[in-house]
Amino acid sequence: MMRQRLLRWSAYLVVAILFALVCAYLSNWQFTRNDGRQTQLELVQQNYDAKPVPLTSLLAPGATMRPSDEWHPVQVHGRYEPQDQLLVRNRPHGGTSAFEVLVPFRTDDGRLFIVNRGWVPPGEKDVPTSVPVPPKGEVTLTARLRPGEPLPPSGRGAPAGQVPSINLPLVADTIGGSVPVETSAYGELVSESPAPSSRPFAFDAPSNDPGPFLSYAIQWILFAVMGFIFIGYVIRTEVIKHRDEAAGRPPREPRRRRDRDMDDEDALLDAVDR
Repeated sequence: MMRQRLLRWSAYLVVAILFALVCAYLSNWQFTRNDGRQTQLELVQQNYDAKPVPLTSLLAPGATMRPSDEWHPVQVHGRYEPQDQLLVRNRPHGGTSAFEVLVPFRTDDGRLFIVNRGWVPPGEKDVPTSVPVPPKGEVTLTARLRPGEPLPPSGRGAPAGQVPSINLPLVADTIGGSVPVETSAYGELVSESPAPSSRPFAFDAPSNDPGPFLSYAIQWILFAVMGFIFIGYVIRTEVIKHRDEAAGRPPREPRRRRDRDMDDEDALLDAVDR
């Protein structure tokens, strides 16, 4: 009999350990996500409002953008090529599935730098009603460097003149032509000179919300501890029950906490009876 109980308690303990290991894995995952979010916040704080520098100082032709340069403003001189404009579909802006406007910009060093000029709301038939055109002729613009995005995991495509994400190799293939497209980074527009009469809606500043990752990580640790506490309670209950049965005592009823209001009422009635 005792051996059976030991085997059962050992099984309980194994379950608690396995549960704790799962909780530890999930907690570590949340800690990792929290670290990544903190790195993003620090990068935004460091680069977002930095003084603009020439594009070539951070991203020379043929070079790769360093992750530490994301969000840093750059100045670029050249011309827009609006005939190759593309729309990025299903972008969450203004409470809608908006479109972002990508326009190739031919820089003075001969490459096409993709500029995200902002967003426009959807219109009828899932296309914008109108898209403000970029300035003509020579333009000096300021934009914040951003890395390209992966292709959608669902493999969804987009109609002609649109792309499903800012995947720069896909954008380059869609544009075509003999001029090399910069595929290491693109620019989120800050300003243009000369300024156009209208432009797409500007982007909001990145959120400084650290996210729930740290609290989730702590919760998983607490769940692991609670698992051992629960198993300990179950084993202790079985031990007490076995002792009572061995001693011939009736099963113990759980303690009931008396209602304090009821105690006060009983005391008052006793005083009246006196």
